[in-house]
Amino acid sequence: MRRIPLLAALCCLSAGGCGYVAEHSAPKKQAATSRSVEAVNADELFWKTFHGGEYDQITPALEAQTAAYLANPNDAVTAAHTGWLHIWRISERRRLDSSPATITDDATLSRQYFQQAVELDPSDARYLGFLASATLAEGSIHHDEAETRRGYYIMLDAIKAWPEFNLFTAGYTMSSLPASSTRYKQALEWEWQNLDACAGEKVDRNTGAYAKYMKLATDKGPKRVCWNSSLAPHNFEGFFLNMGDMEVKSGNWQRGRKLYENAKLSTTYAQWAYSQVLEERIQNAQQNVALFSATPGVPSSKGPSMMGSSRYACAACHQV
Repeated sequence: MRRIPLLAALCCLSAGGCGYVAEHSAPKKQAATSRSVEAVNADELFWKTFHGGEYDQITPALEAQTAAYLANPNDAVTAAHTGWLHIWRISERRRLDSSPATITDDATLSRQYFQQAVELDPSDARYLGFLASATLAEGSIHHDEAETRRGYYIMLDAIKAWPEFNLFTAGYTMSSLPASSTRYKQALEWEWQNLDACAGEKVDRNTGAYAKYMKLATDKGPKRVCWNSSLAPHNFEGFFLNMGDMEVKSGNWQRGRKLYENAKLSTTYAQWAYSQVLEERIQNAQQNVALFSATPGVPSSKGPSMMGSSRYACAACHQV
């Protein structure tokens, strides 16, 4: 009977204290098996706001999502959507006349909500990719190298879990890094690997020609995220807008133009709200090299910014 207290004491000493034992022996949160009416209604408002590109309506949508989460903090979808609204608000902050310093708190809140989503539903690798993105953003804001490295390795796990989805997430997240940096070059290679994963073979690195792969379009399985869907109605167009931007930033503006042209292969290109943005990118690709390679993370005030730091960083793929 005396062995249990003795073992507990030894664990406390070896692990650095009883607090460690208490924390790591606590029961894990259990995912909800049903969703409340409040959560479903919050989701409807989320998608209406997100698909409508209604950035100025983030606050009421976020209020509804947060209230639903607080009422049931075991709902992974509600946690993820709350995290997404925080990501959207900080990602498209260029829509604001001026960005308050407190907008950086959205990165921290997003990371927290996606951490909850991952713990509640570890089977959804999208949540893991978004957690990695938010962790990298938070690490960058606070100049916290340990957190930045943590985010990077979470991203590697996310890529392994769902390459068709998270290779893009990884590359896009690091598109603001200096074009000459090793991480940026890796980010661009991840975008190419994303195309390879979707095409089922290595895509021509000189032309990026994608027309022959359009017959592979599907709404089933892991490759469904390679195409447009009800959740991301212009995912295909947005992907090539970003990838073209990343090649242009690297100085490969001719290749960037070819990648931009792939967006026009989409059957919904004519309905895309940002088709004119892409047409201007094609026309001005060479002069945009300098603009996109300006101070990392600081959009130029004299011309267009890369998709990742623009007013349509999320809307380019998700706005109907």
